[in-house]
Amino acid sequence: MMKWADLKQYIQFFDKKGNAEFDVRGVDLDSRKIADGYVFIAIAGIGSDGHDFINKAISSGARAVVCEKIPEELVEEIEYVVVKSSAQAAGIIADVFFNRPSRSLRLVGVTGTNGKTTTVTMLYRLVKALGYKAGLLSTVRNFVHDQEISASHTTPDVIRINGLLADMVKAGCDFAFMEVSSHAMKQSRVAGLHFAGGVFTNLTHDHLDYHGSFRDYLECKKMFFDTLSKDAFAIINKDDKNGPVMVQNCKADVKYYGFRQIVDYKGKIKANTLQGLILDINGVEVHSRLVGAFNGYNFLAVYGVALRLGFASTEVLAAMSEIQAVDGRFDTFYHEGKKVLGIVDYAHTPDALENVLDTIRELKNKGSRIITVVGCGGDRDRTKRPLMARIAVDKSDMVIFTSDNPRSEDPLDILDDMMSGLSPEEAKLVFRQVERKEAIKMATMMASRPGDIILIAGKGHENYQEIKGQRFPFDDKIILKEVLI
Repeated sequence: MMKWADLKQYIQFFDKKGNAEFDVRGVDLDSRKIADGYVFIAIAGIGSDGHDFINKAISSGARAVVCEKIPEELVEEIEYVVVKSSAQAAGIIADVFFNRPSRSLRLVGVTGTNGKTTTVTMLYRLVKALGYKAGLLSTVRNFVHDQEISASHTTPDVIRINGLLADMVKAGCDFAFMEVSSHAMKQSRVAGLHFAGGVFTNLTHDHLDYHGSFRDYLECKKMFFDTLSKDAFAIINKDDKNGPVMVQNCKADVKYYGFRQIVDYKGKIKANTLQGLILDINGVEVHSRLVGAFNGYNFLAVYGVALRLGFASTEVLAAMSEIQAVDGRFDTFYHEGKKVLGIVDYAHTPDALENVLDTIRELKNKGSRIITVVGCGGDRDRTKRPLMARIAVDKSDMVIFTSDNPRSEDPLDILDDMMSGLSPEEAKLVFRQVERKEAIKMATMMASRPGDIILIAGKGHENYQEIKGQRFPFDDKIILKEVLI
């Protein structure tokens, strides 16, 4: 607990009304979580404006309010502090209130369109395998050392992040690894955090519903590297043309990885099978349980980070050879009787879907078929829908379009958007089944030849389906096991 006067001195404010002296018991952006002795930070969000809930926060016990505009009606004994950006101020306030946890461990952020979850999860598992305590902040789940904490967003708000990092420090963690989304950068959700290093995986078509343009999406990713200090490191995928762009004007020490360029961490795929990869990493052969060339990139990124964190190459490669794939990423299920393989993967962008299908095409037996079940999320980037449809049709033998998380949209409208990417002749070859469970059943019935491969794409680790504002239990893996095994 600290005095408001002590906390307030870290905030750059240009106006103030009222005065309050109290012990700060908590800080929050959500008026519903405010209690007595709290500081409420009013942020103008996408769906709602925190300034509309200032009085509610005060009635719940807030003693001070950080805001971008003074309310018309002021409450006595409440101090209102006006800042240029409440989101930026929230980062500074959370950092100080939680005793600067990101400086008490080595925090590494991973950004990019695809590969973030796999990379941070592998890093977390690696350092634990090497005998250290670590924390994880990912799309799939969060961990404070061995304690699992539910995850609902790629990057939580800055209050939650600092709280989790503080818990990691208390638990004795030496490292923390977190996904950093473009939304998080644009909304200042990592403001005030001190990163020991950052990773860039790749940049492809995604989130244009939010960013409006690819340029804005790129610049939000680049912003992460712009904020790294000169004492930090940046590990960059040089095979992606946007990789070098990310670190223009970056003060951190930059190292590159890749398969096709002259880089610091060089990889070569010697074998790619359903049992995993055999890689040559800087001249050393190593086996990985991960499948697919796209996972080769994730492997290289993890290797580069581990070396920059001070671990020896030999111990890193030995430990990495034992690391399992991440939940919902190329999860395989085999039916011995039918000799049919089912694969569940989170691929929900054009690039990710193409990578997974290319991997399956490379690994499948001659004469076997690929049957793809795929949909697109509602209330999200509509421009990628025809692209994903095109990729699914071009790289599969049979395709079923179905619901993903339609959210507030009509699933049939989403399927129509997907179909717009196909010619009339191609459209006749696509099956449409709105009910996702029925679509998966249909795919297993189509898989009648030994060696056929079913890909269920888009949801991966998710155990729900979001329809009209409600979440219903739904797990692709459970459904596939029911109908296939």
